[in-house]
Amino acid sequence: MSKNQNADTGAPKPSWTVRHSDADELPKVARVFGQALLITDDIDSMLERMRPLHDAVGYERLLVAVDDREGEEEVIGTANHFPFEMTMPGGRFPVAGVTGVGVWPTHRRQGVLSSLMRRQLADIHADGVRYAALWASEGSIYERFGYGMAFTEVETSVTRPHGALRADAPRDPDLRVVLREPERVRVDLERVHEAVAAQQVGQFRRTEPWWDRLLRDTPAQRGDKAPLAAAVVGGPDGPLGYALYRVRNKWETSGSEGEVHVQEITATTPAAWTALFEHLFSRDLVSKVVFDFLPADCPLHHLLANRDRAVATHQSALWVRLVDLAGALSERPYAAPFEGVLAVTDRYAPWNAGRWRIKADTGGARVELTDEEPHLSLDAAHLGAVHLGRTSLTGFLRAGLITEHTPGTVARLDTALHRFDAPFCGVVF
Repeated sequence: MSKNQNADTGAPKPSWTVRHSDADELPKVARVFGQALLITDDIDSMLERMRPLHDAVGYERLLVAVDDREGEEEVIGTANHFPFEMTMPGGRFPVAGVTGVGVWPTHRRQGVLSSLMRRQLADIHADGVRYAALWASEGSIYERFGYGMAFTEVETSVTRPHGALRADAPRDPDLRVVLREPERVRVDLERVHEAVAAQQVGQFRRTEPWWDRLLRDTPAQRGDKAPLAAAVVGGPDGPLGYALYRVRNKWETSGSEGEVHVQEITATTPAAWTALFEHLFSRDLVSKVVFDFLPADCPLHHLLANRDRAVATHQSALWVRLVDLAGALSERPYAAPFEGVLAVTDRYAPWNAGRWRIKADTGGARVELTDEEPHLSLDAAHLGAVHLGRTSLTGFLRAGLITEHTPGTVARLDTALHRFDAPFCGVVF
């Protein structure tokens, strides 16, 4: 056997290895990530955005694949994750926010990404974190690593003539909307978001670097739009909601065709939502309001007088991965009792694989390995997709992607896992 062959399989040994990185190597990481995702910014611009977020949490989670076949290490692959505190079913829990994943174009399809993902999952598991989540550039990539697409978010546009709200929309005469530069009202923004994020599944607690990133307002980010503005609605008890948006000046032969592009909007009361929408739809010289990210159950579509005229496009949002399957299923509340045995496959987190007996109720579940015959066979990716309660297993069953050994098991588990409120993240990390 050649010295360049794997002793176990006889296959050629890879010329690269996976290891942890550091701050000094971040430019090489940015170079790989930029090429992999076709990012047009130069390295310095990328680092200006990346460093504050990495500096705040350290670099021990940053992984690189390095090739040394030429006698000098070359970074050919990267993967990273941020330590988030994210609202999940059952409360706020540590979640690994996976990001910065990429492989140098000449080293694709050689197992680099698989090695990075396997090592990352092992590290996350060793740290005792039960969940990972990511935004996928290509969904087909991450399903094989055990991630499931958990929910969608909505991009919506409404033309000015159709922005009228229902006559019975909740209104409070004591509420007032003020328009300010975001940094002037940053404390109000943080207060409202913290109140919302603590209750809304999919939201993570924003640290100062994340607020800095969200409110960053360079000419490159503005494009052909005006600087970022913050509309804050409040009353005697303080701020109750806000909208971050930019306006675009646009003229046609028929007159003004200005636009409002809403980067983020949220509120804690129905009347605050109404006040924000009425502010946005009443801007002079505006013909269209565009919302970049909205939860699937956003009040907008219920408050519009003619909801059919809101053009909505569902976009894939967070992909969720159960890193510790038993722990995640144990601490999650259930909408209805469920008892059954799941046979789970998990290629990249073998500690999750096996037959698991689940006895669940509204307060949580008891999850144990068993030798009993399974009622349902599925992959860890399917459980990741349904864990937040918005996606159902029934679709996977109808597609023939999971196997129901005992009729009715999928329906009972879907009922137990279901949540009526739509998850939402709104920030691509």
